[in-house]
Amino acid sequence: MPSVTLAQLTYTGPDGQTLFSNLDLTFGPGRTGLVGRNGVGKTTLLRLIAGELTASSGAVTVAGRIGVLRQLVQPAADETVADLFGMRSGLALLERAMAGEADAEELAGADWTLEARLGEALSALELEASPQTLLSTLSGGQRTRAALAALVFDAPELILLDEPTNNLDAEGRGTVAEMLENWRGAAIVVSHDRNLLERMDAIVELTNVGATSYGGNWSFYRERKALELSAVQRELSQAERQVRDAARAAQLARERQDRRDAGGRRKAAKGDAPKILLGAMKRRAEATAGGLDRLATKQADAAHLQAAAARAKVEVLTPFAVKLAPSGLPAGKIVLRASALTGGHDPERPVIVDKSLEIIGPERVAVTGPNGVGKTTLLNLLTGALTPLGGVVEIGGPLSVLDQQVGLLRRDASILDNFRRLNPDSSTNDCRAVLAAFKFRNDAALQSVGSLSGGEVLRAGLACVLGGKTPPMLLALDEPTNHLDIDAIEVVEAGLRAYDGALLVISHDRAFLEAIGVTRRIALGRGAGGNGPCGLGAGPVLAPGGRIIAAARRRPRRGSRHWID
Repeated sequence: MPSVTLAQLTYTGPDGQTLFSNLDLTFGPGRTGLVGRNGVGKTTLLRLIAGELTASSGAVTVAGRIGVLRQLVQPAADETVADLFGMRSGLALLERAMAGEADAEELAGADWTLEARLGEALSALELEASPQTLLSTLSGGQRTRAALAALVFDAPELILLDEPTNNLDAEGRGTVAEMLENWRGAAIVVSHDRNLLERMDAIVELTNVGATSYGGNWSFYRERKALELSAVQRELSQAERQVRDAARAAQLARERQDRRDAGGRRKAAKGDAPKILLGAMKRRAEATAGGLDRLATKQADAAHLQAAAARAKVEVLTPFAVKLAPSGLPAGKIVLRASALTGGHDPERPVIVDKSLEIIGPERVAVTGPNGVGKTTLLNLLTGALTPLGGVVEIGGPLSVLDQQVGLLRRDASILDNFRRLNPDSSTNDCRAVLAAFKFRNDAALQSVGSLSGGEVLRAGLACVLGGKTPPMLLALDEPTNHLDIDAIEVVEAGLRAYDGALLVISHDRAFLEAIGVTRRIALGRGAGGNGPCGLGAGPVLAPGGRIIAAARRRPRRGSRHWID
């Protein structure tokens, strides 16, 4: 039976930071979701299990052959689908054999079914590509499908998946879920995809103090965490009560001692007691007062320590919430209008052709569709990052854009300095209060943006964009949940729920779109209008009541862009 056993595992990185210490954990057959905050070491743990890293101490014992799906980075210029499968040399041999250039010894080792089996693996993951297809020509979602196909093709007993649904459309996410449901070995899955985690047999939470295993899926894990939160809150209430009791007991003791001291002073004033007796009484009083002070201090310190420990647990577990200033967006104001929009990176083959849409008032609009249909291109055309080839884009109020890199933040500046630059009318106290609300308290606000994790950068970007005196009327987001841990996603969700302006969001994360209250979806499809490029479906898209909000219509002057009064 495939399994992984970690015994007293400790890992310290090259920078001297210890990610986990004396970790004892077992992964058995079935599907296990590995969750935890960004930076706690989930990917590092997978690399230790895969044998790519060496532990500082302890042991990793693996039963079964391992296959790994890693987070995909930008591929090399000449890297092909065959390279993902490790089949470049085998396919090259077949090409030489077909050309009559292979010798007898090479022919004896040729696998004549290789290309057909590789094609079947790609088809099973619904990817239209050949072994020679360059990975650089595929979208992020298509590369993920290709990597999954290579993993299944290798047929290991134990698979390690690191964010397998990143960049995938709904169909691709469903394919991953189906592949895992049919998996008969063991699987360890690092993911922030709550829909995928619902299909797990167990959840393991990795924190900076260890790992805890929860038998069951994501919903079961959340229920258990809610019970833990209740217990910690009770612990905190009890600890804070002990702090108050210790302070009250110390005050009463001081008052009693003060009354005794006053009596001694009155007796001394009468002059009817020997001086030696008065001196002894004074020394006893001083010793008693000193002892009471020390006892009170010790009790208060113990109570404060217990309260601080309980409070720290509540801070980790308590859901994030923030109050934001109003954006001032009226209900009927048009914040964005695009008419006959055409554009793309290749002028000869525009991805978006003759498309129109409107966003009115505090609508929350999601742009959805399969990988490669032009969602990011449409967003770039609407927000000015890409100049249209034709059509008009009108913006009706202040606009902010948060791409996956949160490019509006300067990497060499601190979070606080970025906030001040983007919100010059906010006082220092206002800046501090907003950043604290977004979990950048005290010195955390002084961190440089370049030192932050992906989730922290997005959270800092949201704080800077939404936390000013007047937030923008329209906020555009492109795949904001990619590479974020679930705690970070919930922080983002809470911030967006508190925002009263309009949202334009690209996301494949259904749970995220539901959590932020999306009111309308614009679905891009392939080959709208029969001309090849992507569009908003085959016909006009109607809002409730029949108002056309997206249709192929007239073509205004080329590439114009202006503001709505």
